[in-house]
Amino acid sequence: MTARHSAQCVEEAEDVVKELRAVLEKAGITLPTLRIDPGSLARETPCPLVELGRCSVETVRRLAAVLR
Repeated sequence: MTARHSAQCVEEAEDVVKELRAVLEKAGITLPTLRIDPGSLARETPCPLVELGRCSVETVRRLAAVLR
C-alpha cells in the first residue's frame, strides 16, 4: 500500500464519520465517541476503522428505532 493510498483511506474514513454524525444529528441522535479508531492509524500503512463508541441505553433504543 502506498502512502497516497493510506492518506486517501484516512480521508475517506474522516468523511464518512462526518456524514454519519450529520445523519444521526438529523435524527436527534448523538454518539459521543464516534470517531476514527486511533489504534487503526498506528500502523505503517493505516487502514482506519470507525469506532461507534459507547452510548446510553436510551441512545441505542433511538438508534434501533431509526434503523427499523
